[in-house]
Amino acid sequence: MAESAGEPILRFENVSVAFDGTPALTGVSFQALAGESRVILGEAGSGKTVLLKIALGLTRPDSGRVFAFGREIGSMRERELMDVRSRIGMLFQESALFDSLNIEENVAYPLENQKAIHCPPAEVLPRVAEALEFVELGDTLERFPSELSGGMRRRVGIARAVVTAPPLVLYDSPTAGLDPITAYTIMTLLIKQRDLARTSTLIVTHRYQDGNLVANFRYNSELGRLEPASDGARYRARTTFMVLREGRLVFEGDQDRLEASADPYVSKFVKRRV
Repeated sequence: MAESAGEPILRFENVSVAFDGTPALTGVSFQALAGESRVILGEAGSGKTVLLKIALGLTRPDSGRVFAFGREIGSMRERELMDVRSRIGMLFQESALFDSLNIEENVAYPLENQKAIHCPPAEVLPRVAEALEFVELGDTLERFPSELSGGMRRRVGIARAVVTAPPLVLYDSPTAGLDPITAYTIMTLLIKQRDLARTSTLIVTHRYQDGNLVANFRYNSELGRLEPASDGARYRARTTFMVLREGRLVFEGDQDRLEASADPYVSKFVKRRV
């Protein structure tokens, strides 16, 4: 079921969590709307990955409430969470592919193991093949992760994240450790998924270039490439930047406000547009 434009698809209300007494998130509140992109910046250890894991129900908050698709997930049982997770795609750090499974089996995993997906066995392979074609790796079905480059494994991770056609996709450091050309390819695929499937997108990244692409470029399906958005500021308004510092949300706003911030911590993540 498609979400109505402008409706919250994910909402955090004063969420806090600590591990062994050390705060990971403290009083974090925000809401991501259907069709919106959010770029999450911050130093290592600032809580970015924890935030995504809470959104997916993998980590439960110590206090506060989390809503996904209008349902509070913080106190859900695992069976209920599986239904919510079936509507969320996740690209983990370093892709997190199963080494013992080939590429076809890796991408098929959520279709075959998330019961809420209800994918008939006869439809699994066609959907896997379609997802791999989407990331331009249609010829890798029988290969294993160890046979692929880091960038190719990241692309397989994207295929696995989107094979269920989720309305919300979470990306944890999708370009980390990649060379600039491969990183651009990965970001092109993320924006392609957002624009063609109209998904809501949360991206954790250390690279301001990634956020700039999300905010200012669109995917041209006819040409098969990114191009600057023709509607300028209105298009950028669909992207919200968030900055975390030691588990606290210290900035939330559009790119213009981010670049105008006088906060020295926020500013160090910004590379001004020219």
